[in-house]
Amino acid sequence: MKILHTSDWQIGRIFRFADDDTLGALQAERLEVIRRLGLLARQENVTHVLVAGDVYEHETPTERTLHQPMERMRQFPDVRWHLIPGNHDADTPDGVWARLLREGAVPENVTVHRQPGPVVLDESENAWLLPAVLQRRHVLADLTAYMDDAPTPPDALRIGLAHGSVTGFGNGEEAEHNLVAIDRAKKAGLAYLALGDWHGFCQIDARTAYSGTPETDRFTTGGGGGEALIVTLSGPRAEPQIIRHRTGKYVWKKLDDVTLTKADDIHALEARVRGIAPDNPGSVLVWLAVSGLLSVDDLALYESAIVRRLSGAVACLRLSGAPHLSAGLDDLERFGTGGAVRLAAEGLLARAQAGGEEGAIAADALQRLFLFWNEVGGLAA
Repeated sequence: MKILHTSDWQIGRIFRFADDDTLGALQAERLEVIRRLGLLARQENVTHVLVAGDVYEHETPTERTLHQPMERMRQFPDVRWHLIPGNHDADTPDGVWARLLREGAVPENVTVHRQPGPVVLDESENAWLLPAVLQRRHVLADLTAYMDDAPTPPDALRIGLAHGSVTGFGNGEEAEHNLVAIDRAKKAGLAYLALGDWHGFCQIDARTAYSGTPETDRFTTGGGGGEALIVTLSGPRAEPQIIRHRTGKYVWKKLDDVTLTKADDIHALEARVRGIAPDNPGSVLVWLAVSGLLSVDDLALYESAIVRRLSGAVACLRLSGAPHLSAGLDDLERFGTGGAVRLAAEGLLARAQAGGEEGAIAADALQRLFLFWNEVGGLAA
């Protein structure tokens, strides 16, 4: 049999770096990807979709946010969606799952697993689902431990579903809670263990994998997320076949340590960013950590090519740091031989060359003055 493994939808997530338009687009795409998951399931003749936790970003979403993913899954009545709580949407007494069930808002083709224990997944395949259920955001116990002794019929296809950190993954608080034994699949006789919590695809062993989030949600240097897994299970002892499928629209990329010293560097940076998704630059969110020293003309080129032109091409351009102006007395000739602007520029240059905190402020002011002068073409003109 085949299953579709996904996790970490985190509907309702806020991206604080984004403006209102970008935020709205990112949130909308986190819902739209549910439709793509349903279409993928149909394409691959998959009946059961396993969602390994964190359907919601928060335990107390708004009413609209609460119902949105349910209504998207309702559109695929031929697909069975199996959900478990995650650390973001734990099954607390007044949490999202209690609210949904109280309102009768869970579609017939969606099952929310709120109790641990074997559940028939597909009787014709003798397939059983063993869900782990988080009832608090963080627990010290390994909630998958019960799977070792959970009774199922002989030669059953045992499939685990859990949300947590396998030893060696996660960091800080996450690494100390919601732990999953790295050898759980082997100890529990699982044909496959579908995990959530890690936002990029990660295969732990032949029978254990994180699907990652189906729509990428963070900047990375190496990529991660935007995928779902189609897992083919040929039998309880056969090694599963795991195939990754691209489901995400947006590509997130972080470029660290971008040093600019000349015009060629600027052109190369622009080409590099446009090359991330050359056929659809509007699907790219990029974070540039920029430094360097540029001449007056090259600084103007940076403002034009990167800050303005490139920011209009991609979905979001996030900048940290900036190139600084490398200017000398010869550059002041742009302001003429006299006048108030020339005198102000000379004063700023002198303070900038003196260094220190005031020098940094003066250098920034001089940089802005040059950029303004370039834009207006010089007031004398």
